[in-house]
Amino acid sequence: MERHDAVLESNLWPTIIQRTDTKNLDLGLLVTLEALLAEGNVTRAARRQNLSQPALSARLARLRDELGDPLLIPAQRGMVLTQRAVELRQPLHEAVEGVRRVVADGMLSDPATMEVSLVIAASDYVQYALLTRFSVALRTEAPKVRIAWRALDVLVLATQLERGEVDLALASPDHAPAAMRQRQLFCEDYAVIARQRHPAVQGRISLDVFCALEHVVVSPQGGGFSGPADAALEAVGRRRTVALSTQGFLIVPEVASRSDLIASIPRRIADGWSDRVQVVEPPLTIPGFTIASVWHDRTTNHPAQRWLRERLTTLAAEG
Repeated sequence: MERHDAVLESNLWPTIIQRTDTKNLDLGLLVTLEALLAEGNVTRAARRQNLSQPALSARLARLRDELGDPLLIPAQRGMVLTQRAVELRQPLHEAVEGVRRVVADGMLSDPATMEVSLVIAASDYVQYALLTRFSVALRTEAPKVRIAWRALDVLVLATQLERGEVDLALASPDHAPAAMRQRQLFCEDYAVIARQRHPAVQGRISLDVFCALEHVVVSPQGGGFSGPADAALEAVGRRRTVALSTQGFLIVPEVASRSDLIASIPRRIADGWSDRVQVVEPPLTIPGFTIASVWHDRTTNHPAQRWLRERLTTLAAEG
């Protein structure tokens, strides 16, 4: 309790008590105020707190009355923070985060007893490369934790994380929304796959053969006919022929194993198919990529989500 009081009496209170009787400002109101100042929007703040918009509006009215300031005022596009709201935003966030850390430290966070449902957004490649192993480990380490996998959609990821529709995303840092936190998990490179006994690929592939054969390419957003290998080829004045484009990674080895099409795919998938396809080194350097965990700042200190991120980090380091 002493730590809790110390947090609430930190930088926040000198700012608030200048014109406020703080006895009516309970922690629930302060958490609501933090959400309002962070979102700058009543509807989004309501979603963030799992409240109806009328309930959130009622809290805003009470906060305006207690603080003697409108906090949010209409503007040409939506709402903007008043000067006092801007001054409150950072110290309030630090104070509320301090309380969350105190509460989190005192919560039961033993994986074996945690009961929670979490949503992870990832491509089918990351699901195969990392989440499959994680799901197996989960059944013995945290049997009461439920995980829902969702397809990664980078176009709406920021909104999903802000609304709590997705708890954690596993994506390239280039696709991570700027306002989100992230931590690198692993780096990946590419391998070339071809069917067993492919007449033009016998344990290795030359650049000429690579360009002459038809390829399968992955286009996560759909409809694209180029990928990292094309940029690498262009740099050396060469081109390839792409015959098939697919949104998913996992269908590619199946197609390659049944045809003369070849593909450049992440090595973790290629190695998983090494008993059914040839896995050979690319004939030129194809830049690899990094996968990171991405999350919203408000979930940083949640015990279950903190454990989830740490466990995935450890698992990724194991290869």
